[in-house]
Amino acid sequence: MIIPELHKKPVALDRVGHRDLKVRRDRNPLEAATGLNAFFLTAAEFIDACRDYPILFLPAGQDEQGKALCAPVAALGLQKGENLFWRQGRWDARYVPAMLRAYPFAGAPTPERQLVVCIDEASEVWSREEGEPLFDADGQPTPYLAGMREFVEKIEIEIDRTRQAGRRLLELGLLEPRRFDATLPDGSPLTIDGFLGVNEEKLAKLPDDQTLELARNGLLALLHFHLASLRNMTRLLEVHAEKRAAEAA
Repeated sequence: MIIPELHKKPVALDRVGHRDLKVRRDRNPLEAATGLNAFFLTAAEFIDACRDYPILFLPAGQDEQGKALCAPVAALGLQKGENLFWRQGRWDARYVPAMLRAYPFAGAPTPERQLVVCIDEASEVWSREEGEPLFDADGQPTPYLAGMREFVEKIEIEIDRTRQAGRRLLELGLLEPRRFDATLPDGSPLTIDGFLGVNEEKLAKLPDDQTLELARNGLLALLHFHLASLRNMTRLLEVHAEKRAAEAA
């Protein structure tokens, strides 16, 4: 999946045009996410991500059959362009979302459902003089590139599963528009809206057969991870307030 806010210049990886390309180890690719206040998560990541980030759902249009879709994200900041987890040149969290760990690589499915491995040519990690090579002297993928290709392929499989999970939660009416209101230490109000969250009352009143379905396919656990993750909004608010205070000093 290509994320325009992250992948500024995505192109298909080419063994001829990119044969001499190398990844510099002295550059942190995560710096590309400095201005992102939310980032996509796959359902498989909820169990780890819920310990560090608030996990929210964003409306994501409709599929080919006209069914509503949503995309789970890790909230990274409380306002546009704010990433509170990029601090002093490093990622300040125990868990880093999978697609960020794959960057500057990404997958782009074709209409025929084939996967094309892409790179972001705008990334500052690229060099033709030094670093980890993508191809060997014979033009074959290095073990590093082979590993990244495998990682990207696994992510794309999880993206499809996540899309199906979100579709089912919406079909059951378990996700609804939510908002978060807070007051900063200086007295100014802060409101975050435009996201979806689980309706706990509807979840509790689900028929037994649907509850059993969610328990067996893992979606019930996802909803509990989502609910537990919302406690991280308080920590995000604290870091946001500290940042504002430091900027005003």
